[in-house]
Amino acid sequence: MTRQILLIAVLIVGMMTPIPSLAMEDAEAVNVSGRQRMLTQRMMKNYLLIGAGIQADKAQRQLDEAVGLFEEQLLQLRDYSPTDAISRQLDTVESLWLPHRLRIISAPSKAGTSSLMKDNLTLLKACDDVVKAIEKYAGIDSARLVNLSGRQRMLSQKIAKIYVARAWRIRSDWLNEEYEEAITLFDQSLAELEHYPNNTQALHDALQRVRNQWDFSRTGFELEDSGRYVPTVISVTTDSILAKMDDITHQYQRLMQSQTASR
Repeated sequence: MTRQILLIAVLIVGMMTPIPSLAMEDAEAVNVSGRQRMLTQRMMKNYLLIGAGIQADKAQRQLDEAVGLFEEQLLQLRDYSPTDAISRQLDTVESLWLPHRLRIISAPSKAGTSSLMKDNLTLLKACDDVVKAIEKYAGIDSARLVNLSGRQRMLSQKIAKIYVARAWRIRSDWLNEEYEEAITLFDQSLAELEHYPNNTQALHDALQRVRNQWDFSRTGFELEDSGRYVPTVISVTTDSILAKMDDITHQYQRLMQSQTASR
């Protein structure tokens, strides 16, 4: 089990260290902008873990890494931005990010967590708008696959975020609805990716591994009415799914790049 956790950690740290490029292509931009969505949820999850006192040192390191990567990628996307409209959407992200960053890196306050989580969702939506705009600009069907698979990364962290919030006894009427929607959307999107007719054998095998883990883990995602939560287990499980979906997203990125080159 320890070896598995170390492997997952290595994969995620690698994912947190993007390879610098002189000129970002559309396929990479869909991937990178999609990763921004995931980072919003990963930051919020780790803020909650710190507040709840659950592996706080590890959560602090992951939070710091996520904040740094979010800012680095925001600059990369600004350099890439191919249209004034996308630049304006990135302006919106930045205007939301600057005050959010100050709160997300501060010492957790349970009293203010509910409002912070709502602001976090506003930032998530702004990041999602950027992904959709870049996908539309790319004008190629495979861009949707990069978007869709990349969104699975975000959903893995959103599920973990809400689970930890409940473990810390954060009570908000919208949390249960958000939780169920995230699980349903992950399941539907995974099925759509599985049925894409041009999946390579490597993609088929990778998606099957995610499917196996997802089906096995779903019962553990259920919110316990008894009040017994296992946030450490859920965090490890969702990080494993995150690492697998990141690899799949990169495979779809390469597929999009090859299709773009052949146009």
